[in-house]
Amino acid sequence: MSSRERILGRVRRALADQPAEEAPIARDYLREHGQRGIAETVELLAANLADYRAVVHRTDGEGVAGLIAALLKRRGSASVLVPPGLDAAWLAATGAARVADRAGSTPRALDHVDSVVTGCAVAVAETGTIVLDGSPDQGRRRITLVPDHHICVVRVPGQVVSSVPQALRRLDPARPLTWISGPSATSDIELDRVEGVHGPRTLEVVLLSGD
Repeated sequence: MSSRERILGRVRRALADQPAEEAPIARDYLREHGQRGIAETVELLAANLADYRAVVHRTDGEGVAGLIAALLKRRGSASVLVPPGLDAAWLAATGAARVADRAGSTPRALDHVDSVVTGCAVAVAETGTIVLDGSPDQGRRRITLVPDHHICVVRVPGQVVSSVPQALRRLDPARPLTWISGPSATSDIELDRVEGVHGPRTLEVVLLSGD
């Protein structure tokens, strides 16, 4: 008998006298702090993203390609990683070499990519959080964790919610969810902040209005 089987056996014996049906979980908690309109929710998202040191940009469908091209040029990006389902029009104005999201890409190969551009699943205003779920416009989780520069496009207002409970209702828990609140950062015991440890050093969020 393995250690796993012994432990599970102890758990089953301990729960033998418990009712088979679990009591329903009360979900009467607060779903949102205050009542905000769409414009106020988007402004709160922008403010909290900036508070986490993400760089926030605003544009519409006509300006998104030019904005992304300008951001890549300003960064000096010669290569950009592109998920398979990303809107091709968003990169129509950039001259950077496009790198496909491949299953066989190694961390070393991804580390040589200058930038990555993705969409998102949902954005949470109250926490300034972007959530990725591995959909075709977001690609594999690794492509947003290894490259040093991430441009994430958020469709406004369609992908913006006020709170985490509202976001959870939109997300599939079986998908590979990545929750991003600003660029990757950590602090040591002396509170010296170091960025780019567990993900991109620079996060730029494009709020794309009209969707």
